[in-house]
Amino acid sequence: MDCVTCESLERAFESRRSKYIEAVSAPYYLVSSELAASKNVAMEQAKGSLEDHRSICVGYAARSATSP
Repeated sequence: MDCVTCESLERAFESRRSKYIEAVSAPYYLVSSELAASKNVAMEQAKGSLEDHRSICVGYAARSATSP
C-alpha cells in the first residue's frame, strides 16, 4: 500500500536536500553561509514533517514491516 502523503513529503525532502547540497557546494558559500543555513532549515523542516507523518502512517508501517 503506497501513501500519497509519504511520497509527496519524500519528494519535498529530497528537493530541499538537493538545494542545500547545492548551496553548500557553491563557490559563494565561502563568502556568505546565510543562504546555506536557510536551505538547511528548510531541509530539516521537511525531514521533520516526513518523520512525523511516518510515525502515524499505516502504509509506511506496513511497508517497513515487510522490508528486510
